[in-house]
Amino acid sequence: MAPARTGRPRAAGPSPTGQGTRADVLTAAAALFCTRGYTSSSTHAIAEAAGIRQASMYHHFERKHDILLALLLDTVQPSLEVAARLLAEGDDPAARLWALCVADVRLLSAGPHNVGALYLLPEVSEDAFRPFRERRSELETTYKTLVAASGLPADRVDVTTSLVLGLVESVILQRKRGVVITDRTAEAIASAALRVLDLDAAVISRAVDLGKGVLDRIA
Repeated sequence: MAPARTGRPRAAGPSPTGQGTRADVLTAAAALFCTRGYTSSSTHAIAEAAGIRQASMYHHFERKHDILLALLLDTVQPSLEVAARLLAEGDDPAARLWALCVADVRLLSAGPHNVGALYLLPEVSEDAFRPFRERRSELETTYKTLVAASGLPADRVDVTTSLVLGLVESVILQRKRGVVITDRTAEAIASAALRVLDLDAAVISRAVDLGKGVLDRIA
């Protein structure tokens, strides 16, 4: 008689996401972390919500913080890819900055769960989450490069970059309050970011028009 099989990929039924076990774990964890809280969500609860056996989850993630790290990286990696393409574009820096802000807001407001709110967890300062902090620092450097290229005095670049990022990431707190973030919201935030650079209305209007074309090209 053949031995009984153990550690099957799934407890019962098909993948809820249709994308496989890893995606199911991340989707379940995002829901639990954003509603129940990170510390209150056990790996057992995550596996149960994903519809798999707990042992199967460990084929993809050894520890709970590996799941959180994956979720955090997923909030920044697509923006890094957009940022790299924008740096290679030849349009004026204000247009590219506008496009990056729009793309970043869209990412942070996508999906049913406000995963960006996990940035605020105290655990994110721990060494285990250094890869996320490094990726986010790379994204900040792109913002800084585009802010500096707009002609802003050097002594204002750092603080202005922080203000621009603050505007973009304000969608995290808006989502926590139940505000629905639309494309119109994303464009309004991006335009507000250009006003932080003290650009006049005509320059901003031109940058918005060019920025829309940039987004279409890199989409």
